[in-house]
Amino acid sequence: MQIDVRHASHPEAVRGYDTETLRRHFLVETIFEGGEIRLTYSHYDRMVIGGATPLGTGLTLTAPTAIGQETFLAERELGALNIGGAGRIIVDGTSYDLAKYDCLYAGKGARDVRFESADAANPAKFYLVSTPAHQTHPTVLLTREKARHLTPGEGATANKRSIYQFIHPEVCHSCQLTLGFTMIEPGSVWNTMPAHTHDRRMEAYLYFDLEAEQRVFHFMGEPQQTRHMLVANEQAVISPPWSIHSGAGTKNYSFIWAMAGDNKSFIDMDHIAIADLR
Repeated sequence: MQIDVRHASHPEAVRGYDTETLRRHFLVETIFEGGEIRLTYSHYDRMVIGGATPLGTGLTLTAPTAIGQETFLAERELGALNIGGAGRIIVDGTSYDLAKYDCLYAGKGARDVRFESADAANPAKFYLVSTPAHQTHPTVLLTREKARHLTPGEGATANKRSIYQFIHPEVCHSCQLTLGFTMIEPGSVWNTMPAHTHDRRMEAYLYFDLEAEQRVFHFMGEPQQTRHMLVANEQAVISPPWSIHSGAGTKNYSFIWAMAGDNKSFIDMDHIAIADLR
């Protein structure tokens, strides 16, 4: 297991970041590595994001020093969404099969978490998101069919998309973690525009289903001090509570969003008019 620790940045400091510094603080370039678990620990709401890519043998989620506990989920909860081949997650001896786009929620206190692929030639890619937890909720398998499905946007504004809410108050109990994914429809490129912030929660994005030669322009920063990063397939962005988080692709794509903070209200946001962005 590898873990990288990212400290919080003050918005006034970020105004002076060049491209390299911006990417070093907010972009996670490698999420999935065959035969490994790779994690990034953010000091924004102490969210951990990462990937587990099991090959011929399974991978066990252990607790690195940054977690400060005997087991990874001693004081945490976990969401795992598969974007690769078929696989399974074994939680304290119970096995859960996950196809592509299926999700598993594992609650605080689970001791033994293991990831396996059904076929090492087409491995599962489990995207992991973990947040601190104060209460134990049951482990739940959430297939794509069980997700809450929304279809906002329209072709005229190039933001027609499908939103699948998995770890969400109307679908699955959690302490503070919310998680789902969005698929941008062919012919559309925008997500989260008009932009918003939510100072009560941080967010992380994983962009995927994007061809190797394509990119997403991820827009971040204060609404009147915007910045952008070019993001490739299966790379993730850490989004601070004070920052907008919006993207436009050179082609349609998908992304997993996950939030943690003071509440789990998906609609708790501070909208910003497009004309007010700078």
